Parts: sequence; structure tokens; C-alpha cells
Amino acid sequence: MPELESAAHLDTAAARPASLTELFTAFSLLALQGFGGVLAVAQRELCDRHQWLTPREFVELLSTAQVLPGPNVCNLSLMIGDRFFGWRGALVALAGMITAPLILMLGLAWLLGEASQVQQLQGLIHGALSGIAAVAAGQIVGTVLKLSAPMRQHELGWPTALSLSALALVMMIWLRWPLVWVLLGLGGVTCVFTYTVLRRRRQAASAKETS
Repeated sequence: MPELESAAHLDTAAARPASLTELFTAFSLLALQGFGGVLAVAQRELCDRHQWLTPREFVELLSTAQVLPGPNVCNLSLMIGDRFFGWRGALVALAGMITAPLILMLGLAWLLGEASQVQQLQGLIHGALSGIAAVAAGQIVGTVLKLSAPMRQHELGWPTALSLSALALVMMIWLRWPLVWVLLGLGGVTCVFTYTVLRRRRQAASAKETS
């Protein structure tokens, strides 16, 4: 599909990690900042700080990660690592994403297990977990708003992209369709629609050049 390939390369980040060590360190630091979800900080780290991806590339990779089974952030790390260093980069990026949180969670689970046996600490633990849940919800909302910015450059136009997003929201919340069917159904239709629009635009541009 040359039309899609040409459109996808119009907005490409020039920077890249210098080594596997830098890749591992970046994803480890990203994971350690991911309180309530890594996606809340992933775009800022990968697009703004390191500039390895443009906002549009990030959204496209995230969309693919959501279609695949497994945690979105793990799928995303695999694809980004593979993008720069092949299968070695994929494994290193995934290791950076899960190693530090795994160690911290094992230690925290042990501490919570010990603290839960102390009557005075039970109320404190419950309050802390409830507070973290509220902050995580706010981070998710902020991430959604930030990820919506690249839709302004979508080939279908801002109004159409916004309408498709609203339709997906209705399918998930009101109709309660499984996420996989929303992604495969509405996502598949959107892919075909976008390809058709790009193809017609290219044909119109070719006809204009030859006339």
C-alpha cells in the first residue's frame, strides 16, 4: 500500500537511542514513573524528552499495541525496541519495562502482607490505596486528552476522527461490546476508509499534475 506508506513517513522522528543500555535505562526510568499507568508518562518521555517518536507515531504504535493480546505498555515496548535494534532491542525494552516494577511490587507485596497483620495500619493502608486509585483515574483522563492531539493531523480530518472516537466510546460504555470487537470491527472499517481516502487523494493529485 504505497499511499499508506508515504503518508506514514511524512512525520518521522530523527532521534534514536544510541545503545541497548540507553534503551534499557530509558524504559526502566519510564516504568518507575508510571504510577497509575505507564501511558500517562510514556508519550512525554518518548516523544518530548528523548524524541524517539513523534506524537503521531506514538499513537499509531499504541493503536497496534491495543489490538494485540497482552498489556499495552509491554506490547508498545516490544515494538519500539524492535524498531531500533530488532529482536535484541525488543527484549531489552521489555526487560527495562518490567524489571524494576517487578522488584518493587514483590517488596511492596511483602510489606503490605506484614503490615496488614497490624490493626493500627489497616486503615492507613486502605486510605493510601483509595487515594492512589483517584490519582490513577486522573492520570488516565489526562493521557486520553493528550493522545487526542495528533488526531488534528489525521487524514480523515478532525471532525471525522472525533466522531469515530465517540462511536468507539458508545460501543464500549453503552453497548458494552468487548474491546477486541470494537478494535477489529470499527478499527478495520476505519483502516479501509482511510486507505480509500488516501488513494482518491493521490489519484486526484496525479490527475492534476498530468492535466
